[in-house]
Amino acid sequence: MKTLCRVAVILGMFALDAISPPTAPACTGITIRPKDGSVIFARTLEFAMDMESNIIVVPRNKECVGTAPGDKPGLRWKTKYGIVGTNAFDLPVTVDGLNEKGLHVGLFYFPGFAKYQKVRPDDSGKALAPWELGLFLLGTCSDVKEAVAAANGVLVGDVIQKDMGFVPPVHYILTNAFGKSVVLEHVDGELKIHANPLGVMSNSPTFDWHMTNLSNYVNMTVSNVPKIDVRGKEIKGLGQGSGMLGIPGDFTPPSRFVRAVAFSKSALPVENARAGVLQAFHILNQFDIPKGSARGMEHGREVADYTLWTSAADLKHLRYYYRTFDNSHIRMVDLNAVDFDAKEIRTILMSGEEQIEDVSAKAK
Repeated sequence: MKTLCRVAVILGMFALDAISPPTAPACTGITIRPKDGSVIFARTLEFAMDMESNIIVVPRNKECVGTAPGDKPGLRWKTKYGIVGTNAFDLPVTVDGLNEKGLHVGLFYFPGFAKYQKVRPDDSGKALAPWELGLFLLGTCSDVKEAVAAANGVLVGDVIQKDMGFVPPVHYILTNAFGKSVVLEHVDGELKIHANPLGVMSNSPTFDWHMTNLSNYVNMTVSNVPKIDVRGKEIKGLGQGSGMLGIPGDFTPPSRFVRAVAFSKSALPVENARAGVLQAFHILNQFDIPKGSARGMEHGREVADYTLWTSAADLKHLRYYYRTFDNSHIRMVDLNAVDFDAKEIRTILMSGEEQIEDVSAKAK
């Protein structure tokens, strides 16, 4: 009997490996609100392979065609608003993007929980692939309210992403220039919409689970714990940070969600958007995954997630910032300076090596 059980477990493991995606990206998102009323949404993107991301500029009045299950033509629409964001695999879609009305949409990995809607053959004209919903919402909506209504009017179905070889499980965070934020999740074949007052995002499980899980950390505080007396013996904390003792430090989505809330909401207020952008990049340093720190075996080979790029969007002043694994220099695209009346999508390459400045001469 023990032998049969062992064989069953081994076969089960092989079966899970056969159906599991080859990667499990560990993205983290935060929202910063400086004193000047601006709203900054920033996030990391992790993957165990190069997603070939670049910055794309999508003009107004661009004709777009979605993808229905079976690689059939899906929803057709025309962009009303210009968009700047990052793509993947050289595709004309945004994994993360900001439109000229200050609406931001970010896609985050959602393995084990995403279950998309059923698309009947006669509903193909309303269908989108999971990775197309962000571009659709950014191109047609000016704020979160419009975007929620638009998301309710389309169907997101099971479409295989050819570069990945499977249907990517994702969920979405939407934020507008006034700081309103919601999370969209396709669970059990239905679209679930969650208000997101904290403006924080990670991966699985579902967003409402993460919010409930915060109750496990109500003891956390930014203030050091006072010294205590134990039977006449004075016991003090060892240096700064005793109030945060026990905060989870691993790279799992639940732990990153807790840390993202703790660090983004305890950060000292900054005066303006520029300072908010820099603060967001500093906070997200806490979530940067070096190559080799998070590994797993997939399909008989070892894979390791790492932070491919980090972005920050100033939703009030319409500026999109980014840095990459190979180049930590922060670069920016000002949407106010972009020609959104161009005819075609334009690409700004994200590639580039880190520059090290030699300042030895200043010591002479």
